[in-house]
Amino acid sequence: MNTILNPDRSQWSELTRRPALSVSGLYERVQAVLDKVRNDGDSALLALEEQFDHVKLSSLAVSQQELDEAADKVPAELKQAIQRAAANIQKFHQAQLPKMVEVETSTGVRCWQKAVPISKVGLYIPGGTAPLFSTVLMLAIPARTAGCQDIVLCTPPGPDGHVNPAILYAAQVAGVNRFFKLGGSQAIAAMAYGTESVPKVSKIFGPGNPYVTAAKQIVSLKDVAIDMPAGPSEVLVIADAKANPAFVAADLLSQAEHGRDSQVIMLTSSREFIGKVEAEVERQLALLPRCDIAKDALANSRLILLENDDRIVEFSNLYAPEHLIIQTENCDELAQRVVNAGSVFLGPYSPESAGDYASGTNHTLPTSGYAKAYSGVNIDSFMRKITFQKLSKDGLKDLGPIIETMAAGEFLDAHKNAVTVRLKSL
Repeated sequence: MNTILNPDRSQWSELTRRPALSVSGLYERVQAVLDKVRNDGDSALLALEEQFDHVKLSSLAVSQQELDEAADKVPAELKQAIQRAAANIQKFHQAQLPKMVEVETSTGVRCWQKAVPISKVGLYIPGGTAPLFSTVLMLAIPARTAGCQDIVLCTPPGPDGHVNPAILYAAQVAGVNRFFKLGGSQAIAAMAYGTESVPKVSKIFGPGNPYVTAAKQIVSLKDVAIDMPAGPSEVLVIADAKANPAFVAADLLSQAEHGRDSQVIMLTSSREFIGKVEAEVERQLALLPRCDIAKDALANSRLILLENDDRIVEFSNLYAPEHLIIQTENCDELAQRVVNAGSVFLGPYSPESAGDYASGTNHTLPTSGYAKAYSGVNIDSFMRKITFQKLSKDGLKDLGPIIETMAAGEFLDAHKNAVTVRLKSL
């Protein structure tokens, strides 16, 4: 990891920069896949699965037999863990359900807002080296809790043509009702446009590689909504001299193992503590099965010494991390000053892994600094807010002249007349 000591404020912009990803030709390749699926439907999907996931499928849908067999293959201990995590996620997101807002803004003018679920949502779950069954829970449980009628899941199959059993088991626990063996940008295309087998959805959720991310960005321009912009995973840890260096190193490595393009940052005001964390990172790194991936991520990562808490909080808010861990004696006080972060973990016994799996908060979070403008996935992500208004005769008499004046000021005579004709009738 790179160590930076007391950087000048003029250097912060560079220090908060994420690893650059080459996108040369990426969008052109993804657009070609999207066009193929839109034009040729299922036949294109089957061909693309053979090309990209190296599997020859006779059907894109996961059968009931496969769902039953998957449940039998998941160890009992993992089933219990999934069920416990699901219960916590359900509890936290159930508490977020919005209450109806109703107010009389003027005499005789009543306005209210109602939240309604998105009818059809699509979930993309990556496969690869880490089968993210936890992400199934994080997306499907709030969708079910919000009241979405159709919850469609796409995930790439393995070389044997089957989906990871834990993904299918978690999906059944969470309430998914349509399952498809589809990966990459072709999965996004299928949910965005619809095919003979895969239904078109109104909004797509879920992480993925650069091809998936590019596909989501393209289809969001005019075909379907998406959850948020997404990039490589990241964590920023704030630690003081009394923090446990083993805990801090473990938290840094837990994100570094996500991918070679991940980034981890530690901020502290103790030079001595940096040395302790460096030693712990080296020790723990050697024990990780995914140490090669973590090593590449650490090359993009930083240990930064700053003068005091004020500078540390300022830097953290500028970086706007996906995950923010605060391991300091005054963590609760510092937490009050956080304005840009996806999810925050306080104290020595709140590892980021808790939020990733089972505390109940959602782990689908804004990356790449988007925490300055985006929330993580929550119950509102799966709902729409519709406003209503009802004016009585007295309400229109009172408010009508104001509306007429404003409409005339914008030279919109028909808008004015819609009020005038009613006032004359009264």
